[in-house]
Amino acid sequence: MHILVTGAAGMVGRKLVERLAAEPGLFRADVEKLTLADVVEPPVPASLQSVATVRTVDLARQEDAVSLIAGRPDLVFHLAAIVSGEAEVEFEKGYAINMDGTRYLLEAIRSEGAREPYIPRVVFASSIAVFGQPFPDRIGDDFFTTPLTSYGTQKAICELLLADYSRKGFLDGIGIRLPTICIRPGKPNKAASGFFSNILREPLVGEEAVLPVEEDVRHWFASPRAAVGFCAHAASLDTSELGARRNLTMPGLSALVGEQIEALRRIAGERTASLIRREPDPDIRKIVAGWPRNFDARRALGLGFEAETRFDDIIKIHIEDELEGVIP
Repeated sequence: MHILVTGAAGMVGRKLVERLAAEPGLFRADVEKLTLADVVEPPVPASLQSVATVRTVDLARQEDAVSLIAGRPDLVFHLAAIVSGEAEVEFEKGYAINMDGTRYLLEAIRSEGAREPYIPRVVFASSIAVFGQPFPDRIGDDFFTTPLTSYGTQKAICELLLADYSRKGFLDGIGIRLPTICIRPGKPNKAASGFFSNILREPLVGEEAVLPVEEDVRHWFASPRAAVGFCAHAASLDTSELGARRNLTMPGLSALVGEQIEALRRIAGERTASLIRREPDPDIRKIVAGWPRNFDARRALGLGFEAETRFDDIIKIHIEDELEGVIP
């Protein structure tokens, strides 16, 4: 099997590759070739050095997408994107990378298949940002995709492209709408949702964090470990069960910011929780106000996708995976 991971230097991409290194039979076939692509050089686990090729590319350039697909990967994880806050501020950049980059990739697959039969599995990382207000108490699988951000619009367009290219038989696609992934390791990024991780990650290592919204803000979460599990399950799922509806809302956990903080307090104590500084940001509050808060993801659950059901577990996973099981 030849696997291509775009966005391989990103958090989900790195963790997906790390899991592949830890579980060689993860996709039910030997990995003979692994192409890791991103705008910066992705890391390669030692056990995959012999099969991995690193590519520094920009998917906003069509020729880069064509060159990646020329290797005819059997399985494509398309994780490359710029994040929500950046896509909102950098309008042209958001469309160039998130929309055009995806279209170039899908079109490269179609063109490659026109020369010789070629129908790869494509796992596309979409987002719950494809949904916009007004919302019901729980968003079901039949709810409209009417995004209220540029990022959400770009992801919704790509979902339609993925479904159409799959319908035409050019590829075998599945879109997974990721919850906000929390707790993200590393440093804060430009995602408008970044504070959901920041208010937990930084205090856990004794640093201050800023909370730009009220504690009664509710949102939909899953851990990085769950996100990798979504990708892995999507790669091996029998897509005939999806029919024409190729995009799925992933399961997750609906929680208030205040519930996040209470979980942090239970696990790490009052001193850690007190490192959160309230500093309202009207721009962040406006963006977050238009985001979905709760889902009924029964279709994905019925197909075997799994996520956490308690916020305590999300924090414990971060401690296990990023802090060697110990709060400093």
